[in-house]
Amino acid sequence: MTGATDTALLTAIMQAAVDAIIISDGGGTILRASAAADRLFDYEDGQLIGQSINTLMTHDHADTHDGFMTHYLNTGEKSVIDIRRDIEGRRRTGDIFPLHVSVGHTRIGGEDLFVATLHDLTQSHASEDALTRTQRLDAVGQMTGGIAHDFNNLLTVIIGNLELLGLRCTDEKTREFVEDAQDAAELGADLISRLKVFARKGDLKPVATDLREVCNATISLLKTTLGGNYAITTDFDDNIDTILVDQSQLQSAIVNLVMNAVDAMHGSGELAFSISNVVIDDAYIAQELDISPGAYVRLSVSDTGDGMDREAQRRAFEPFFSTKADGGTGLGLAMVHGFLRQSGGHITLYSEPGIGTSFGLYFPARDTMTAARPPTVPTDARTQRWLERQILIVEDDPQVLKLSLKRIRDLGLQTHQATSADQAYALLQAGLKVDVVFTDIVMPGKMSGYDLAAKIKAEFPTVKLLITSGYTSDIISAKLPHDVSFDVLHKPYRQADLVSRLAALLADES
Repeated sequence: MTGATDTALLTAIMQAAVDAIIISDGGGTILRASAAADRLFDYEDGQLIGQSINTLMTHDHADTHDGFMTHYLNTGEKSVIDIRRDIEGRRRTGDIFPLHVSVGHTRIGGEDLFVATLHDLTQSHASEDALTRTQRLDAVGQMTGGIAHDFNNLLTVIIGNLELLGLRCTDEKTREFVEDAQDAAELGADLISRLKVFARKGDLKPVATDLREVCNATISLLKTTLGGNYAITTDFDDNIDTILVDQSQLQSAIVNLVMNAVDAMHGSGELAFSISNVVIDDAYIAQELDISPGAYVRLSVSDTGDGMDREAQRRAFEPFFSTKADGGTGLGLAMVHGFLRQSGGHITLYSEPGIGTSFGLYFPARDTMTAARPPTVPTDARTQRWLERQILIVEDDPQVLKLSLKRIRDLGLQTHQATSADQAYALLQAGLKVDVVFTDIVMPGKMSGYDLAAKIKAEFPTVKLLITSGYTSDIISAKLPHDVSFDVLHKPYRQADLVSRLAALLADES
């Protein structure tokens, strides 16, 4: 091959490689970087060339890296060369993320060259965390089920003997002691029954149910109990599939969620209930929800309470975990989780501190024909000539951002990203040209997604806006008042829903 052919081949490889590839010299200066490397570290094409490899590392790792490389070049001892390992990388934005890296060494024309191959582990770690969480809950559930069974046997003997003792008591004081012991034993039996629900071993009696009817009946009861300090809104679709569910346990689950919400709202607030049919028909949302594809009916229960931090969200469904000031039993959400899983469904949690919390309860639709309903919009945007369209994705959650970038890129659009509304606004002011801004509502920093959208509408009128949130529109509007009304794409959403919204936004340009 000629030198020109070799160079063209190397360039083609660097552009086509799926994993990131970076070539640096002996001093750690980057000489070549693949297109995947630019995307991985959030740099524009060619921006990595000439920079120090240390800029892509955490500060701790960068401090030791030069010493390792110098030692290798002087002694030939391999401490990092030809070894696969997991480290942390640093994007241009400063975000830290997990990487799998391997580094090789070669010499060309007397010059030392190092070739690093890097693979992003963010999604892998997220999947492992989700699997670990599910396995942990399953293991605790199995243990809890066994303990509940044994305790039920013990309580049966205790309660039975107390009843016999009570029949034989002639002394009134002794009878009081026996009745107190019986009451305590009955409370223990009730606790065990709730543990069995978490362990998915409760005695369910599923019947064909219209979720709206049960929800309306429960809300009527709650309104009397809660009083006038809590505003309750409902948004139920007209045509809802029936589900097979234990109505008593369903009502108990709704009450549990509402009582948790009331505790988090401290005397006043807003509760929003919505019910709709949902078809899980693409890999994105099935992965996002850890749920099998098919037809479901979704009940969303949202509040304007304190919200939960990341750690509380991670442990929310564990038995005996509670964020309440008085400790609580920590069984409410665990019971709801177990009930949903035993019913063949799933529960999701979306929360932001200071904004509120939204639970999504997914029940399999009884009408299996719903599962065959095709998406109403084709999911291949390339047929709509979107290949040159530019979209700015604004999302502060790294996992959601990564998923959104993949979704949008799979549609053929060119992507840019920002992790806050403030950063997105600065990019637009600096001259970034985009066709669409796709932003979450709740954002760190001074501006919310609504604030960003209002500024874009006023200052960049040709830019289209698509807003998304895990909350219902009523809840987020109450917490983040704004002068301009925007249609919200609710999380989690299907790829077909995303295509439909983008198609409507770009209809006059495509």
